[in-house]
Amino acid sequence: MGKREEQRKRKEEKQQAAKQRQQTMALLQKVVLYGVAPVILLFVVYTIMSQGPTYSPVEIAPNDHLRGDPDAPVSIVVYADFQCPACATEHQTMSQIWPRISDQAHLIFRHFPISTTHAHAWTASLYAEAAAQQGRFWEMHDTLFATQGIWSGMPAVEEEFNSYALELNMDLDQLLADVESDAVIDKVRADQRGGNSAGVRGTPAVFVNGRFLGSPSRQRILDAVAEEVGTGAAD
Repeated sequence: MGKREEQRKRKEEKQQAAKQRQQTMALLQKVVLYGVAPVILLFVVYTIMSQGPTYSPVEIAPNDHLRGDPDAPVSIVVYADFQCPACATEHQTMSQIWPRISDQAHLIFRHFPISTTHAHAWTASLYAEAAAQQGRFWEMHDTLFATQGIWSGMPAVEEEFNSYALELNMDLDQLLADVESDAVIDKVRADQRGGNSAGVRGTPAVFVNGRFLGSPSRQRILDAVAEEVGTGAAD
């Protein structure tokens, strides 16, 4: 075989190899497009759907924790962290003024645990939400804030929270099962996502008829409620 013939043969072999590589790549692309891509798409859709819906501060969710008349003209939505000292102060303030505004407003609590700074906030939210499964959300909510100074410094809080549940005459076995349930975990996560969408960056975050109320002091809350019902500033 002459030199020119050998060069021609090598050229043909290279062209054939390149053609095979192109065919292989085309086949792989089809596999990805028609095989892997639908699986990825289904996974993304499932993930989104499994997260559940979120609600803005001007909406009432079916599973919201609400005090007062849902038809009251003023809606107060609070995003809070049970281990946050400022949230405990806001809770105390709201408890003091609630008798004055309860005929004009309803109060909604939503979870916003900030675990990066409060080690037990997530667990506290789960216990409060699990208590809701037995109709004891507000009782556990009030207890967690009232005892914040006790459990915040503990290395572990589960036994302490269990004692609160027993004091509230709850079924402890059921509570512990609910703490780990998807329904409870998904509710806390949905509240967090809704808060993020609403622009919540810290706690407590208080919204009055959808309007963010910075520094929610006693007087600012009273004035905001009065303004919404058109009665002028409250004393």
